[in-house]
Amino acid sequence: MNRLPAFAGTYYPENRQQLHQMIDQYLNDAETSAKVPKAIIAPHAAYIYSGAVAASAYVRLTKAHDLISRVVLIGPSHRVDFKGLAVSKAKYFVTPFGSITVDQAAVATIAQLPFVEYLEQAHTDEHSLEVHLPFLQEMLDDFTIVPIVAGDASAEQVSMVIDALWGGEETLVVVSSDLSHYHDYATAKRLDLATSSVIEHLQYECLFNDAACGKVPVSGLLKLARDKDLTIKTIDLRNSGDTVGDKSKVVGYGAYVID
Repeated sequence: MNRLPAFAGTYYPENRQQLHQMIDQYLNDAETSAKVPKAIIAPHAAYIYSGAVAASAYVRLTKAHDLISRVVLIGPSHRVDFKGLAVSKAKYFVTPFGSITVDQAAVATIAQLPFVEYLEQAHTDEHSLEVHLPFLQEMLDDFTIVPIVAGDASAEQVSMVIDALWGGEETLVVVSSDLSHYHDYATAKRLDLATSSVIEHLQYECLFNDAACGKVPVSGLLKLARDKDLTIKTIDLRNSGDTVGDKSKVVGYGAYVID
Protein backbone atom coordinates (compact mmCIF):
# COMPACT_ATOMS: atom_id res chain seq x y z
CA MET A 1 0.00 0.00 0.00
CA ASN A 2 1.26 3.47 -0.96
CA ARG A 3 0.14 6.87 0.21
CA LEU A 4 -0.38 8.81 -3.03
CA PRO A 5 -0.09 12.60 -3.36
CA ALA A 6 -3.37 14.42 -2.74
CA PHE A 7 -2.18 18.01 -3.22
CA ALA A 8 0.17 17.88 -6.22
CA GLY A 9 -1.21 20.35 -8.75
CA THR A 10 -2.85 22.50 -6.07
CA TYR A 11 -0.47 23.19 -3.19
CA TYR A 12 2.62 22.63 -5.35
CA PRO A 13 3.34 21.77 -9.02
CA GLU A 14 2.47 18.30 -10.25
CA ASN A 15 5.10 18.53 -12.98
CA ARG A 16 8.42 17.21 -11.71
CA GLN A 17 10.54 19.82 -13.51
CA GLN A 18 8.35 22.74 -12.47
CA LEU A 19 8.41 21.49 -8.90
CA HIS A 20 12.20 21.24 -8.93
CA GLN A 21 12.56 24.74 -10.36
CA MET A 22 10.17 26.22 -7.81
CA ILE A 23 11.88 24.64 -4.79
CA ASP A 24 15.31 25.46 -6.21
CA GLN A 25 14.36 29.12 -6.50
CA TYR A 26 13.17 29.24 -2.90
CA LEU A 27 16.36 27.55 -1.69
CA ASN A 28 18.58 29.87 -3.73
CA ASP A 29 16.86 32.90 -2.20
CA ALA A 30 17.20 31.58 1.36
CA GLU A 31 20.11 32.32 3.66
CA THR A 32 22.04 29.27 4.73
CA SER A 33 24.00 28.47 7.87
CA ALA A 34 26.97 26.25 8.63
CA LYS A 35 25.03 24.54 11.41
CA VAL A 36 22.79 21.61 10.49
CA PRO A 37 19.61 21.55 12.58
CA LYS A 38 18.52 18.52 14.58
CA ALA A 39 14.90 19.63 14.39
CA ILE A 40 12.94 22.22 12.45
CA ILE A 41 9.49 23.73 12.56
CA ALA A 42 8.30 24.83 9.12
CA PRO A 43 4.96 25.83 7.53
CA HIS A 44 2.69 23.74 5.32
CA ALA A 45 0.63 26.07 3.14
CA ALA A 46 0.64 26.08 -0.66
CA TYR A 47 4.16 26.86 -1.84
CA ILE A 48 3.31 30.30 -3.25
CA TYR A 49 2.34 31.32 0.27
CA SER A 50 4.85 29.58 2.54
CA GLY A 51 7.45 27.86 0.35
CA ALA A 52 10.01 30.62 0.81
CA VAL A 53 9.69 30.40 4.60
CA ALA A 54 9.99 26.60 4.58
CA ALA A 55 13.08 26.90 2.37
CA SER A 56 14.83 29.03 5.00
CA ALA A 57 14.83 25.95 7.24
CA TYR A 58 15.43 23.31 4.58
CA VAL A 59 18.45 25.05 3.03
CA ARG A 60 20.28 24.39 6.30
CA LEU A 61 20.30 20.68 5.51
CA THR A 62 22.74 21.20 2.61
CA LYS A 63 25.80 19.88 4.46
CA ALA A 64 23.87 16.89 5.81
CA HIS A 65 22.46 15.65 2.50
CA ASP A 66 24.35 12.36 2.87
CA LEU A 67 24.19 12.14 6.69
CA ILE A 68 20.48 12.30 7.42
CA SER A 69 18.89 8.94 6.66
CA ARG A 70 15.64 9.19 8.61
CA VAL A 71 13.10 11.99 9.00
CA VAL A 72 10.48 12.00 11.75
CA LEU A 73 7.71 14.11 10.23
CA ILE A 74 4.81 15.18 12.41
CA GLY A 75 1.99 17.55 11.56
CA PRO A 76 -1.53 18.41 12.69
CA SER A 77 -4.72 16.83 11.40
CA HIS A 78 -6.89 19.27 9.44
CA ARG A 79 -9.71 17.00 8.25
CA VAL A 80 -10.09 14.07 10.65
CA ASP A 81 -10.83 14.33 14.37
CA PHE A 82 -9.25 11.70 16.61
CA LYS A 83 -7.44 11.32 19.89
CA GLY A 84 -3.72 10.67 20.08
CA LEU A 85 -1.35 10.23 17.14
CA ALA A 86 -1.96 8.46 13.81
CA VAL A 87 0.55 6.39 11.86
CA SER A 88 0.14 4.59 8.54
CA LYS A 89 0.71 1.10 7.16
CA ALA A 90 1.77 2.58 3.81
CA LYS A 91 5.14 1.30 2.64
CA TYR A 92 5.82 4.39 0.54
CA PHE A 93 4.72 8.03 0.45
CA VAL A 94 4.71 9.15 -3.18
CA THR A 95 5.40 12.62 -4.65
CA PRO A 96 6.13 13.84 -8.19
CA PHE A 97 9.81 13.22 -7.35
CA GLY A 98 9.18 9.53 -6.62
CA SER A 99 8.59 7.28 -3.61
CA ILE A 100 9.90 7.67 -0.08
CA THR A 101 10.20 4.52 2.03
CA VAL A 102 8.41 4.53 5.37
CA ASP A 103 10.50 3.23 8.28
CA GLN A 104 7.94 0.63 9.27
CA ALA A 105 10.09 -0.72 12.10
CA ALA A 106 10.07 2.71 13.75
CA VAL A 107 6.33 3.05 13.09
CA ALA A 108 5.69 -0.35 14.69
CA THR A 109 7.74 0.67 17.73
CA ILE A 110 5.72 3.79 18.48
CA ALA A 111 2.44 2.05 17.54
CA GLN A 112 2.86 0.02 20.72
CA LEU A 113 2.15 3.15 22.73
CA PRO A 114 -1.51 3.29 23.86
CA PHE A 115 -2.13 6.71 22.27
CA VAL A 116 -0.66 5.86 18.84
CA GLU A 117 -2.85 4.05 16.30
CA TYR A 118 -2.86 3.09 12.64
CA LEU A 119 -5.39 5.43 11.04
CA GLU A 120 -5.12 5.69 7.27
CA GLN A 121 -7.88 8.28 6.85
CA ALA A 122 -5.82 10.72 8.93
CA HIS A 123 -3.09 10.53 6.26
CA THR A 124 -5.00 10.21 2.99
CA ASP A 125 -6.11 13.83 2.59
CA GLU A 126 -3.70 15.56 4.94
CA HIS A 127 -1.45 18.28 3.50
CA SER A 128 0.55 19.07 6.65
CA LEU A 129 2.96 16.21 5.96
CA GLU A 130 2.75 15.99 2.18
CA VAL A 131 4.00 19.48 1.35
CA HIS A 132 7.27 18.84 3.22
CA LEU A 133 8.17 15.72 1.26
CA PRO A 134 9.40 17.39 -1.97
CA PHE A 135 11.64 19.73 0.05
CA LEU A 136 13.14 16.72 1.84
CA GLN A 137 13.64 14.89 -1.46
CA GLU A 138 15.35 17.96 -2.89
CA MET A 139 17.73 18.27 0.06
CA LEU A 140 18.54 14.70 1.13
CA ASP A 141 20.15 11.82 -0.77
CA ASP A 142 18.60 8.68 0.65
CA PHE A 143 16.23 8.67 3.58
CA THR A 144 13.20 7.03 5.14
CA ILE A 145 10.34 8.78 6.89
CA VAL A 146 8.28 8.22 10.01
CA PRO A 147 5.04 10.07 9.16
CA ILE A 148 2.83 10.99 12.11
CA VAL A 149 -0.41 12.97 12.12
CA ALA A 150 -1.31 14.54 15.45
CA GLY A 151 -4.89 14.64 16.62
CA ASP A 152 -6.00 15.58 20.11
CA ALA A 153 -2.82 14.70 21.98
CA SER A 154 -0.93 16.14 24.93
CA ALA A 155 2.51 17.72 24.78
CA GLU A 156 3.72 14.86 26.96
CA GLN A 157 2.50 12.25 24.47
CA VAL A 158 4.05 13.98 21.47
CA SER A 159 7.28 14.54 23.37
CA MET A 160 7.43 10.84 24.28
CA VAL A 161 7.10 9.80 20.63
CA ILE A 162 9.69 12.27 19.36
CA ASP A 163 12.08 11.26 22.12
CA ALA A 164 11.68 7.58 21.24
CA LEU A 165 12.72 8.40 17.65
CA TRP A 166 15.28 11.13 18.43
CA GLY A 167 18.33 9.09 17.44
CA GLY A 168 21.60 10.75 16.46
CA GLU A 169 22.78 12.89 13.55
CA GLU A 170 21.15 10.42 11.16
CA THR A 171 17.66 11.52 12.31
CA LEU A 172 16.00 14.84 11.54
CA VAL A 173 12.78 15.90 13.24
CA VAL A 174 10.38 18.04 11.19
CA VAL A 175 7.33 19.59 12.85
CA SER A 176 4.75 21.10 10.51
CA SER A 177 2.83 24.22 11.53
CA ASP A 178 1.52 27.54 10.30
CA LEU A 179 0.91 30.40 12.73
CA SER A 180 -2.04 32.80 13.06
CA HIS A 181 -4.93 32.62 10.60
CA TYR A 182 -6.99 35.30 8.83
CA HIS A 183 -6.14 38.43 10.76
CA ASP A 184 -5.20 41.74 9.14
CA TYR A 185 -1.51 42.18 8.41
CA ALA A 186 -0.61 44.30 11.47
CA THR A 187 -2.50 42.07 13.89
CA ALA A 188 -0.91 38.93 12.43
CA LYS A 189 2.59 40.39 12.76
CA ARG A 190 1.97 41.24 16.41
CA LEU A 191 0.46 37.83 17.23
CA ASP A 192 3.14 35.86 15.38
CA LEU A 193 5.94 37.79 17.08
CA ALA A 194 4.40 36.88 20.42
CA THR A 195 4.08 33.23 19.36
CA SER A 196 7.71 33.17 18.25
CA SER A 197 8.74 34.47 21.67
CA VAL A 198 6.74 31.67 23.32
CA ILE A 199 8.46 29.14 21.03
CA GLU A 200 11.94 30.52 21.68
CA HIS A 201 11.36 30.42 25.43
CA LEU A 202 10.03 26.83 25.17
CA GLN A 203 6.84 27.87 26.96
CA TYR A 204 4.64 25.23 25.38
CA GLU A 205 2.02 25.66 28.11
CA CYS A 206 1.42 29.20 26.77
CA LEU A 207 0.88 28.11 23.16
CA PHE A 208 -2.80 28.33 22.31
CA ASN A 209 -4.73 26.70 19.48
CA ASP A 210 -5.27 29.92 17.53
CA ALA A 211 -1.57 30.83 17.74
CA ALA A 212 -0.45 27.90 15.58
CA CYS A 213 -2.47 25.25 13.76
CA GLY A 214 0.31 22.80 14.61
CA LYS A 215 0.04 23.64 18.30
CA VAL A 216 -0.07 19.95 19.30
CA PRO A 217 3.15 18.77 17.59
CA VAL A 218 4.94 22.08 18.26
CA SER A 219 4.12 21.82 21.98
CA GLY A 220 5.54 18.30 22.09
CA LEU A 221 8.80 19.39 20.46
CA LEU A 222 9.12 22.36 22.82
CA LYS A 223 8.55 20.17 25.87
CA LEU A 224 11.24 17.77 24.71
CA ALA A 225 13.62 20.62 23.95
CA ARG A 226 13.11 21.95 27.47
CA ASP A 227 13.63 18.50 28.98
CA LYS A 228 16.84 18.09 26.96
CA ASP A 229 18.02 21.63 27.74
CA LEU A 230 18.08 22.57 24.05
CA THR A 231 17.48 25.96 22.48
CA ILE A 232 15.30 26.90 19.53
CA LYS A 233 15.58 30.04 17.43
CA THR A 234 13.43 31.82 14.87
CA ILE A 235 15.08 32.05 11.46
CA ASP A 236 12.18 33.39 9.39
CA LEU A 237 8.86 35.01 10.23
CA ARG A 238 6.54 36.23 7.49
CA ASN A 239 2.94 35.94 6.44
CA SER A 240 0.95 35.63 3.24
CA GLY A 241 0.79 39.42 3.05
CA ASP A 242 4.57 39.39 2.57
CA THR A 243 4.64 36.52 0.09
CA VAL A 244 1.58 37.15 -2.10
CA GLY A 245 0.65 40.71 -1.22
CA ASP A 246 -2.94 40.68 0.02
CA LYS A 247 -2.74 42.13 3.54
CA SER A 248 -6.43 42.10 4.46
CA LYS A 249 -6.62 38.50 5.75
CA VAL A 250 -3.30 36.78 6.17
CA VAL A 251 -1.87 33.51 7.49
CA GLY A 252 1.39 33.57 9.46
CA TYR A 253 4.43 31.39 8.74
CA GLY A 254 7.51 30.84 10.84
CA ALA A 255 10.65 28.74 10.50
CA TYR A 256 12.51 27.61 13.61
CA VAL A 257 15.54 25.42 14.22
CA ILE A 258 17.04 23.39 17.04
CA ASP A 259 20.73 23.01 16.14
